[in-house]
Amino acid sequence: MTKDNEHPFFRPLWRRIAVVAVCVAWTGVEIAAGEKVWALVASGAVCYAVWQLLLRYSPPSDTGGRP
Repeated sequence: MTKDNEHPFFRPLWRRIAVVAVCVAWTGVEIAAGEKVWALVASGAVCYAVWQLLLRYSPPSDTGGRP
């Protein structure tokens, strides 16, 4: 079983950056709307996404069947 951050969808760097950018944008929307609690929740999602998708991400080893 693979962890969520090792899912094949997240292999390209641009997708991981896009997910983080959407979370940042949503945090901005919540701040602009004056929703402090939801802005806090969204900023938590940003922190988690940065940690999992950018800092801890390691591409799966692709040996191609070679020893």
